[in-house]
Amino acid sequence: MQILHPFAGSVQQYNEQLADPDCYRPAHCPQCQAKGPLTAHGFYTRTLIDTAFDGIIRVRRYLCQACQRTVSLLPEFVLPYLRSSLTVIGLFLIARLLRGQTLQSAAASAPPAMPYQRGQFWVRRFRAQAQALCATLAALTQPAPALDFVHRALAMLESTGWIAAHRFLFAGVRCHLLGWPRGLAPDGRRAAFSSAAAPA
Repeated sequence: MQILHPFAGSVQQYNEQLADPDCYRPAHCPQCQAKGPLTAHGFYTRTLIDTAFDGIIRVRRYLCQACQRTVSLLPEFVLPYLRSSLTVIGLFLIARLLRGQTLQSAAASAPPAMPYQRGQFWVRRFRAQAQALCATLAALTQPAPALDFVHRALAMLESTGWIAAHRFLFAGVRCHLLGWPRGLAPDGRRAAFSSAAAPA
């Protein structure tokens, strides 16, 4: 299970802070709710593209001794299952959907420059998620008058702050800012369906 690492700062500062396993160690298991701090259980690596960083970061893991499941501490500037940081994705979506830039110019203006097809994928997922985002983010901010749900969701994200909105969506309601990838359940684990539940 992934939970968010409440970290504010640069990617380099995040990497330096990982040396201390007690920093942000969960006080209880978010899966089985067992009391007591979790045991440090190493790291996994993932790639990240940010405005000033393009490389590999480590994500700390903890192990619950009661249920024997791991919990990973995902930094809150990272969206699950996407290489680009929340900042890069937000800059692109604003350039493309609010300012009306072409895919190519939005991709070139959101540092670092990237293939426009990646941004096209984000736009498609954001449009599909916009109505649900508006409804969920209404708990944080007043819905803004807008032409459509896409513009309203972007205005609400700008008003709340992208990191704060992501923190609320992911930590509070287990909702992905761009919608969960196909094949993943809302809690981030692979969905398993029994044959009895399959449609005839």
